[in-house]
Amino acid sequence: MRKAVTIVAVAALLGTTACTNQDNTTQGALSGGAIGGAIGLAATAVAGTSLVTGAIVGGAVGAAAGAYMGCQKDNRCK
Repeated sequence: MRKAVTIVAVAALLGTTACTNQDNTTQGALSGGAIGGAIGLAATAVAGTSLVTGAIVGGAVGAAAGAYMGCQKDNRCK
């Protein structure tokens, strides 16, 4: 299980470094989703519940929050 958490954490960090020439909304959604997925996976690993569910929920919440924050930076949200 520790190996899975490490792999997802490394993938999340690599995913956030690839977002260089995108608008803030897209960049926020991608990096928020990657970071949220890693946090969700880690939280469910500690709690001993479903790793897949934690990663999916964390990724979805992170992507939504990141997209909204990026949209605010781009002044496109109303």
